[in-house]
Amino acid sequence: MAQFDRISQQPDVMGGKACIRGMRVTVGMIVGQIGAGHSIQEILADYPYLEREDILQALRYAAWRAEEREVVLASE
Repeated sequence: MAQFDRISQQPDVMGGKACIRGMRVTVGMIVGQIGAGHSIQEILADYPYLEREDILQALRYAAWRAEEREVVLASE
C-alpha cells in the first residue's frame, strides 16, 4: 500500500475504517464531501489540518477499492 502512504487503518481509530494519516477523518467522509458538491478548497477550509494531497489520495484510494470487486447494479 505504498502508493497510499497517507491512508491508515487502525482498529482503535474510527473502528478500523480507512482514515487520513491516523486522524479521525475517514476516506468515506472525504468522498462524501466531494460527492455532495464541495470543492477541495472548501474541504481544506473546513478541515485546516488536512492537506490537498490527503484529499487526492483519499479519492484515489476510494477508486482503487471500488475497482477491487464487482458490484451488480439493479437495472430499471
